[in-house]
Amino acid sequence: MEVLTTAEMAVADRLTIAGGTSGFDLMCDAGRAVADAAVDLAEEGPILVVVGRGNNGGDGFIAATELAKRGRQVSVILLCDRATLKGDAALAAQTWAGKVLPCDPASIGAPALIIDALFGAGLDRPVKGDPLVMIEAINASGVPVLAIDLPSGINGNTGAVTGAAVRAVETVTFFRPKPGHMLLPGRVHCGQLRVVEIGIEADVLTEIRPAAFENLPDFWSGSFPVPRLDSHKFSHGHAVVVSGDIAATGAARLAARAALRGGAGLVTVVSPRDALAVNAGALTAVMVRPVDTVAEFAALIGGKVNACVLGPGAGVGDKTREFVLALLAARRHAVLDADALTSFADTPEQLFEAIKAAGEAHVVLTPHEGEFSRVFNDLSGEAPARSKLERVRMAAERAGAVVLLKGPDTVVAAPDGRATIAANAPPWLATAGSGDVLAGIIGGFLAQGVPAFEAACIGVWMHGEAGSEAGPGLIAEDLPEVLPSVFRRLYDRLEFDY
Repeated sequence: MEVLTTAEMAVADRLTIAGGTSGFDLMCDAGRAVADAAVDLAEEGPILVVVGRGNNGGDGFIAATELAKRGRQVSVILLCDRATLKGDAALAAQTWAGKVLPCDPASIGAPALIIDALFGAGLDRPVKGDPLVMIEAINASGVPVLAIDLPSGINGNTGAVTGAAVRAVETVTFFRPKPGHMLLPGRVHCGQLRVVEIGIEADVLTEIRPAAFENLPDFWSGSFPVPRLDSHKFSHGHAVVVSGDIAATGAARLAARAALRGGAGLVTVVSPRDALAVNAGALTAVMVRPVDTVAEFAALIGGKVNACVLGPGAGVGDKTREFVLALLAARRHAVLDADALTSFADTPEQLFEAIKAAGEAHVVLTPHEGEFSRVFNDLSGEAPARSKLERVRMAAERAGAVVLLKGPDTVVAAPDGRATIAANAPPWLATAGSGDVLAGIIGGFLAQGVPAFEAACIGVWMHGEAGSEAGPGLIAEDLPEVLPSVFRRLYDRLEFDY
């Protein structure tokens, strides 16, 4: 589950070497794992290994040697003069008895597979010169590529393309994944990710103390609300969803249905009176209450309400802003999405101060990139030096809330620095109303008493699984209806009784 930065992975290597395992032994294990993956990808035919000057290149030399021992036809292209190699990479090069070809696109030929061992995860400068030419030639060759550690040209911490990057069908990495494997565009360049063990013991994590994780059930299963046989609807919480006016009611209904499917015992849509008939006519198990004023809203949430979803279709302006402030003043758990965030575009500090004043209330902000840039303008995607993971962590600390930045690589971060990256969202989730359903699912878990960070992580994972369950062609209305299947598989996986 842990996701390690390049610096943290370097510490893992150093601790392992200090414990008595040589760096060359780690390199040999890594190279053999790459050879295993290469055989899986190309059962026959010649294999080309394109090697750089660092330890990544050393892994490539070991892989080439191992493949030759297994009877495969192997060629090696070396980016630099062999005499300039140092340390473990130089030792690895000595294992290779075959010919070394010059760094020239013409040397690529027509292999069945290319192993990319040019650069590792530590690359933090633009690719240029011979490496750039070789990366472009590899991509243009049309040959399947197996990348070692990360596709060359991808930054291991940010997932950014540093000028140009190899497009791999599979990437072999070691011990634990890195942010660049999971954040876009790195994830696209990696293809299938294979994480292998090479002799680094998990106890090194005790000293590293990583704070980033892949968003998987094993991470949050201890917080998952499994219903008890003697529970009832009131013990599962009451969630409220605020509807917009008569022209914009659908988003709230999607969120409300998702909150109910997510496990909230009761769900009420708070509706303007002019939209009451529209909402009531489209809802059955979800209740509807007429509310037009902030005073009416404050009175309602001051009762037996555990959580509120505010923002989907709510409208941008003073009324939504006042509803948000009333909600936070009532210290109810909250999901603030869409219009609730945009309404504070000119005064984000007012929102953050209200969140922090809410004290023990659990608050989740769920922006997409556009809404994020309105509330956290200086942390927007126009600051390429910062990864998505870094930006969301900084936003969560500033806001005093859990921040969930949506996308194919959704990141959830808590104010204390904990963060997850999701890798299970299918592309067909990119459809109108999908985010409203996500907000509702999270609201349903907040209503059941799940802490904000875990509720957001659970919601993101279940949302992605629901997208896969519904499949291509899904519309947002499909997502709540397939949640029972997602629950069933989750219960089986975690061995919950049901």
